[in-house]
Amino acid sequence: MRTVHPSRMIVPLMILLIFTTVETVADDAPAPPNILWIVSDDQRADTIGALGNEQIQTPSLDRLVRQGIRFNSAYCMGSTSGAVCAPSRYMMMTGRSLHRLPGNVFNIPESEVTLPQRLREAGWNTFFTGKWHNGKAAFQRSFGGGEEIFFGGMGSHTELLVHDHDPAGTYPDRKRHRLPAFSSTAFADAAIRFIEEQAIIEEQERKNEEQVSDGRNNPFFACVFFTAPHDPRTPPAKFLSMYPKEKMSLPTNFLPEHPFDNGELKIRDEKLAPFPRTPEVVKEQLAAYYAMISQMDAQVGRIIDALQETGLAENTMVVFTSDHGLAVGSHGLMGKQNLYEHSTRVPLLIVGPGIEAGSVCEQPVYLHDLVPTIAGWARIDAPEFSEGKSLAGLLKGTTEQRRSSIYTAYKKVQRALRVGRWKLIHYPAIG
Repeated sequence: MRTVHPSRMIVPLMILLIFTTVETVADDAPAPPNILWIVSDDQRADTIGALGNEQIQTPSLDRLVRQGIRFNSAYCMGSTSGAVCAPSRYMMMTGRSLHRLPGNVFNIPESEVTLPQRLREAGWNTFFTGKWHNGKAAFQRSFGGGEEIFFGGMGSHTELLVHDHDPAGTYPDRKRHRLPAFSSTAFADAAIRFIEEQAIIEEQERKNEEQVSDGRNNPFFACVFFTAPHDPRTPPAKFLSMYPKEKMSLPTNFLPEHPFDNGELKIRDEKLAPFPRTPEVVKEQLAAYYAMISQMDAQVGRIIDALQETGLAENTMVVFTSDHGLAVGSHGLMGKQNLYEHSTRVPLLIVGPGIEAGSVCEQPVYLHDLVPTIAGWARIDAPEFSEGKSLAGLLKGTTEQRRSSIYTAYKKVQRALRVGRWKLIHYPAIG
C-alpha cells in the first residue's frame, strides 16, 4: 500500500477550503439593491430649499437631502451641441467623457454598450419613463420595459406625444399617444405603476420561495427622466401661484446683457427673453421655472412614497440629479450654452442602504461618474470605454482626493477650469 506524504495533501485541502469558503461567501452575500435613477431637465444646483434657496419650495428633494448624501460639486462636463441634454445623457448612459463623444450625440451607436444594456444583459429588469434623447435603437437594447417614453428634446408639457415600450423596437409615429396628464405627473404615474408591480412580484417570490419564470424576479433598474423644468415653462396654476413674480428675487449676478459675445448669444435659448433683460421679465421667468420644479418635486415625493409603501425602499438606491443647469437671468443669459456655475453644476443626491443620512461631499465629481458607481452596486463591469470614477469611496466618507480640478467645455467656443473656489473661463474665438 502506497503511503501519501502529509505534505502532499496540504495543497489539495487548501484549494478545497478556498473554493468552499468563496462559495459560502457568495451564498451569504446580500442581493444587489434595486436602483431608481431620477433625472430632471435644466435644473440648477441652487434650486433646492434644503440647500440654501429660501424662496423655492421643494419638500420632497429636501427629504432626500436629509435622508442621504449630497454632492455640492457635481458637474456636467459640457456639450458638443447647443442641445446640451443630448451629450450629457450620452455621457450618463455610457460613462464616456465629453472629448470622447462621437459627432452624433443624438444616437448611441450599436458598437457602444450602455449601462442599462449591460444591466439588462446581466438579468436586471430595466424600465424607463420620460425623455430619451439618444436614439430609439439604443433605447431598445437598453430597456426591457417602459411607459410614456418621449423620443425628443422638448415639447408641450400638456400635449407631449409619447410611446409605450414596443417589443419590436420600431416605435412608429402612428403608435404615439398624448400624455394623459401634465408631463411630470404622467411620468411619475408610470414609475409608480412599475414600482407597485415589482412589489407584487417580490411578494409572490416570498410566498412561493422560488423564482418566477419570466426573470422579473431580478433587481430592477428604473429611470425616471423628467422633461421639467425645461421650457416651455407652463406649470399648473396651483404651483405658479406659489411664486408671485413681483416677490421673486433676482439672481445676485443678474445683468441686463452679457458683457461680451461668448460665441453663443444668438441660440434659441437666449431668445426666450428680449434684450436687454429687464428685472420684470427675469422675475417672471424665474417664477415659472421655480413652479415647474415644485410641481416636479411633488411627483418625486409620490414616487418615493410608493417605494416606502411597498416596502422596496429599504433595498433601493435612489439617485436624483439633473442633466445640466440653466442661466435664467444670471450674467445676462437665459440658456445653458455657457460654462458658468449656474449652467454646469447640478444637484446630485443619493439615498439608500449604507448611505449616511445628512452627509455631504465637497469633492468635485462628474455626472458620468455615476456609470461605474451604479455598475458597482449591481456587481457588474462598467462599459469598457467608461471614463468615470466610481463614487463608492466618497459614499463611505473617504477624504482621499480624487480630482483636484473640474474641466468643462462648450463646443469650440468656451473652455473652463475650476480649482477649489476659483474658475477660469477661456473663450478661444476672442482670445
